[in-house]
Amino acid sequence: MKRLIVLMLLAAFAAGTLSACNTMAGAGRDVQAAGEKVEEKAEDCKDGKC
Repeated sequence: MKRLIVLMLLAAFAAGTLSACNTMAGAGRDVQAAGEKVEEKAEDCKDGKC
């Protein structure tokens, strides 16, 4: 019975950890996309197309 409880707690912890990783990965993609837009705008301004 104790082993079952420990396994259930470990599974819950692992699921929580994986969802947090997915959230951070999504946030990283959002920041990357925003950075690319800023970079594109900077390139346009450098060429005088602001």
